[in-house]
Amino acid sequence: MTMSCTKNVTLLLVSAALSLGFATSTMAQDASDAAATTAAPTKAEKKAQKKAARKQARAKKNAELKKLEDAGYNPSQNDPNYPDSLQKAQKKVGAAQGASQ
Repeated sequence: MTMSCTKNVTLLLVSAALSLGFATSTMAQDASDAAATTAAPTKAEKKAQKKAARKQARAKKNAELKKLEDAGYNPSQNDPNYPDSLQKAQKKVGAAQGASQ
């Protein structure tokens, strides 16, 4: 082989190796970006999850308050015996739940 032919073959091999190296690093970045996208929820998904959690907490609180009101607790009264009336209502609700189980 002549010197120019050897240079051409070497140049061809080096350029092919560099092309493959850049292509695999580009592919690796795309794969990691795709994994990061699927792993991290979007802003809208986070907002929807928070909203659902708030709705669930509100429903639980309202259900508990409804049970206490049905057992005789009235939160809107200006009651000087506030803790006593709440505790009595909680005992009634607890007794009703124990009987239903």
